[in-house]
Amino acid sequence: MKRTSLLSAAAIAALLASSSVWAGPFADFETQVRSTYAGYRVALFQTNKNDKAATLDALKGLTAQWSALTQKWSASPPPQYADDAKYPDTLKSVAAVIAQATAEADKGELAKSHETLEKIRDDLAALRERNGVVVFSDRMNAYHTKMEGVLGEGYDGFSAAGLGRLREDAAILAYLYSDIAARPPADAAGKPDYAQALGAMKASIDALQAAARAGDADAAKKAVGGLKGPYSLLFLKFG
Repeated sequence: MKRTSLLSAAAIAALLASSSVWAGPFADFETQVRSTYAGYRVALFQTNKNDKAATLDALKGLTAQWSALTQKWSASPPPQYADDAKYPDTLKSVAAVIAQATAEADKGELAKSHETLEKIRDDLAALRERNGVVVFSDRMNAYHTKMEGVLGEGYDGFSAAGLGRLREDAAILAYLYSDIAARPPADAAGKPDYAQALGAMKASIDALQAAARAGDADAAKKAVGGLKGPYSLLFLKFG
């Protein structure tokens, strides 16, 4: 074998070895983030329920989870974030947000604690966006952003012009839902509660589109109000 061939073979072997090493940390980090994010969603849910004791308990668990993640990954970032200069700041920011939300919850300021916790969603989404990483939660976040806009719109009292805008917004929600449904998270495979939550979310969008297309102001107002519950259920369990 020629020397150049030997070098090429060695280079390929090294590349393959390197790829197998990187595949583990990449997936391991995202899996740990997803597990921690489940604790985060519980904390958000409990603040919304105005349950101080349950909120503090959830935040205690979230603090421990994020601390474990930080200890493992601060000094050795996973490959997808190794070149991100803001990666260390993101880890610190999330820890600071959890601490602030805990202090607010301890004072009984649960609504304020909820708003503080929302920043974690933004911090993690920004980390992934900067580095070209897309996960199930990003698709849920995109839907959530549009849904919140629909909930706060008003649509001119569901006038004819308002219903026209609602039809457009409902079509966007339907598209964002289809993106969610087409790419389920791995931990949802075979779980009936995932299928049920996803089905409820689709039913809420179908009702919204039907009311908007029919020009039925009363039904449209009801359908808008029916969006948040199904989304929240899917988000709490799998988002």
